[in-house]
Amino acid sequence: MKRIVLFLVTNMAIMLVLGITVQVLGINQFMAGGNLNLTMLLAFSAVMGFGGSFISLMMSKTIAKWSTGARVIEQPSNDMERWLVSTVQRLAQRANIAMPEVALYEGAPNAFATGPSKSNSLVAVSTGLLQSMTKEEVEAVLAHEVAHVANGDMVTLTLIQGVVNTFVFFLARVVGFLVDQALRKNDSESSGPGIGYMVTVIVMEITLGILASIIVMYFSRQREFRADSGAAHLMGNRQPMISALRRLGGLESGALPSQMAASGIAGKGGVMALFTSHPPIEQRIEALQNNRG
Repeated sequence: MKRIVLFLVTNMAIMLVLGITVQVLGINQFMAGGNLNLTMLLAFSAVMGFGGSFISLMMSKTIAKWSTGARVIEQPSNDMERWLVSTVQRLAQRANIAMPEVALYEGAPNAFATGPSKSNSLVAVSTGLLQSMTKEEVEAVLAHEVAHVANGDMVTLTLIQGVVNTFVFFLARVVGFLVDQALRKNDSESSGPGIGYMVTVIVMEITLGILASIIVMYFSRQREFRADSGAAHLMGNRQPMISALRRLGGLESGALPSQMAASGIAGKGGVMALFTSHPPIEQRIEALQNNRG
């Protein structure tokens, strides 16, 4: 329930901010006078498309902590916490990035990295993962997450999401305008969008949104291969990452909040493979064994 409420409140706040922004800029008047101003519509779509993605990116660390209950290790209180911090620090130095915040959260085996930049990131690991793996395997998982940060994956996926969102907003309204014009071609007295426009925009946003998610998830799966390869490079040996993946393959990985699912070390495959953020474990192991990625 906490995650659902946080998700709804966050998205409502983002939409409110974006609504005020386009109102202030005046770019929400792209259909004034019954005509479609494509330049203004493109500006509106870009603000809505990129705005939501970048606000979410800026808030990603805070949202991650709130939604998972992750506790940042400020002062290590036991040997495990000291080992976690020192391991992430060593990996970060090898990757030539600023030291990420290190956090622990209660839950089934999983881990994730998030944050708006390489110099402002968070690496979190679940208690379930620590209890289920050897230290070498945990280090491989941490190396995978550090590789995500070093590769700039959070920013890259945000840019991709922003681009596809922009196209969804733009094309849905263009099609909506054309449908509305066709339905009202004999009605010269009406001004402003009609019911045909509104229904078409909703249908198109849903349809195009589904297609857009396929594109975003494809890039998300590719970055997992790169992070696996990056982990092998940081550790100087690919076997620990292969062992960690094999271990994950035999575990029930913990679910992450929907807005963070693509950030985790593990994800679920299945018949809807096009919509998954992570490749099957077997493919990731094969890629490492073949030294791909």
